[in-house]
Amino acid sequence: MTHSAHTNPGRSTRVATALLLVATVLVGLMAGLFFAFDVSVMPGLAKADGRTYVTAMQNFNAAIDGNALFGTAFVLALLTAAASAVVEFRGGRRQVAVWVGAAAVAYLVVLVITFAVNIPLNNELAGAGDAAKLADFGLVDRFKGTWATANIARTLLCTAALTALARALMLYGRATARR
Repeated sequence: MTHSAHTNPGRSTRVATALLLVATVLVGLMAGLFFAFDVSVMPGLAKADGRTYVTAMQNFNAAIDGNALFGTAFVLALLTAAASAVVEFRGGRRQVAVWVGAAAVAYLVVLVITFAVNIPLNNELAGAGDAAKLADFGLVDRFKGTWATANIARTLLCTAALTALARALMLYGRATARR
């Protein structure tokens, strides 16, 4: 066996480990963010008047939209999970690949919901302008239910993805311990 052939499996394992760990952490961060909105932010805002609700949501959305760290984590969660599934499959760890692939699919659905539901609602709310000048708060009633329901779906899907990644980590540990 040549020196490079001998060192490649270790390098491959380090890459696989890193991808799986990063995917797990990033999906966990996204699940935590969505969960925090479900259990604290949205219930708290539901008790606020329309002007406060609009102003707060506009501010939250502007803070998230302009945050490069959030954007990077939001996208890299999918990319690292998908890359990890491929690496695991190619590495012969088929069970691990299935669980990571399931996590990637669940997280992909989170992105679809975000781009199909949450972002258009956020844009509509941003387009409403200054909350102090709004006369009609019908938008808030439409926004509340749809946005919150979509966010609950994102939380559940992220939690499912995180659970799948946790299972993948367990299987990965067993598979690599045997080598």
